[in-house]
Amino acid sequence: MRRIDTRGRRYSGHGRGGVLADHDEWIQECLIQSEGLLDVKLLRRLWATMRELPRGDSPDVMNHGDLLPGNLLVDHGRLTGVLDVGGLAPADPALDLVSAWHLLEAGSRQVMRNQLGTGDEEWERGKAWAFQQAMGAVWYYVDSNPAFSHMGRRTLERITAHSI
Repeated sequence: MRRIDTRGRRYSGHGRGGVLADHDEWIQECLIQSEGLLDVKLLRRLWATMRELPRGDSPDVMNHGDLLPGNLLVDHGRLTGVLDVGGLAPADPALDLVSAWHLLEAGSRQVMRNQLGTGDEEWERGKAWAFQQAMGAVWYYVDSNPAFSHMGRRTLERITAHSI
């Protein structure tokens, strides 16, 4: 998707894909709602660092914006399709790296990173975008969609294991 021409368009200011610190209000709501579900003290410390990550000077690229397991079709361990592309829009190139944290264990994440040639700053922002998304999934879907809540929890476990 990164190869699709943005035709000069830039991030619109809505949803994910701009500046991480712009999501402070959402993360604070997630932290409050996650008391008793997650280690909020640890997650609050992680966000304090993540929110400060610089956007960098890399130009916006076309992004799916929601590369979660349910939006990817896999056959015999190979990606065969991507669903829900209605939100395809220009954004921070790190945004689509959320898939590394939602889908892959450490070794596979490293392979993906190497294949993409992703630098440290972009990789850390990708991890932060995954954190931002996963924080809402855990508490919001804990009763209505337990599998999705579990996906968020697993993502946060991967992030915290990599951050401690």
